[in-house]
Amino acid sequence: MVKKTAALLLMTAMLLSACGGKNEAVPNPGRNNGGTNTAATSDASGSSDAAQKTEAEKSDAGKSAANPKNAEDAKKEGSDQDSASGQNDQAAVPLTYHLNKAYNIVPNDENGEKKVVLLSFDDGPKKAEWINSLIDTLDKHHAKAIFFVNGYRVKENPSLLKLIHDRGQIIGNHSWDHISLRKESEAKVRQQIEDVQKIVKDTVGEAPVFFRPPFGEGGDIGKKIAKENGLLYMTWSNGSLDWTMKSKGTDNPQKLIKNVLDQLHPGSNILMHELPWTTEALDQLLTQLESKGYTFVDPRSIELEMR
Repeated sequence: MVKKTAALLLMTAMLLSACGGKNEAVPNPGRNNGGTNTAATSDASGSSDAAQKTEAEKSDAGKSAANPKNAEDAKKEGSDQDSASGQNDQAAVPLTYHLNKAYNIVPNDENGEKKVVLLSFDDGPKKAEWINSLIDTLDKHHAKAIFFVNGYRVKENPSLLKLIHDRGQIIGNHSWDHISLRKESEAKVRQQIEDVQKIVKDTVGEAPVFFRPPFGEGGDIGKKIAKENGLLYMTWSNGSLDWTMKSKGTDNPQKLIKNVLDQLHPGSNILMHELPWTTEALDQLLTQLESKGYTFVDPRSIELEMR
């Protein structure tokens, strides 16, 4: 009897134990009354955090595209800033000079400095060696110049155009092909000018604001289309004649210097080219101009309206 009683008690204890374990596995009934199940909360929290993180990452990605703080965008921003540096510099340089109808540089203020010259180089970009040499000399004399470029050369050597721009010099439009525009149709002249505007802007981020027609032959149509594109039309008032010299002429640099000095006058708009003897002559030429009391006008200080 005692054994049977003990056996019954043991079985009862086992059943109670089993029921208790089962009850612990049942979800907390408080969940149905607004309570929170711990395991469910953890899963929901993890899922919510993951969703928030994904949204945050998407948001950050969106911000990164607009806010150049990550490395790649920062690099792009630096490039964009370089491309826009000319525009920013233009805004920072006061407009103190203008071009007259003889293509001379004239101070806006009658008491302004008159002994200035404008330096320019046509028919490029050709060779990095020549460009770097010219700009090294310009930098030495704290001078800026306009590099009037042909579109077909830019297409062949876009890196050379970037070199001119990145070294802080000014790019001008010299038409796509080096042809006389005077006898061409309006459509042809427009293409010659506007195609250069486009390729320069696509390459360095900003379009030119100065136009010089090849041979100085733009005609009325060239002047009209240049104006429509916001370009200041100019030829020159002091020709170095460097383009007439032969490659074997050992005295070319001295001839160039003499040609410029013989024509020198206040406001001289000096025409030169990307040529080896021009690069060789430039330092001495600028030194002699300085010795005569001349300074070099910053092209960005010239108004874009002739008067």
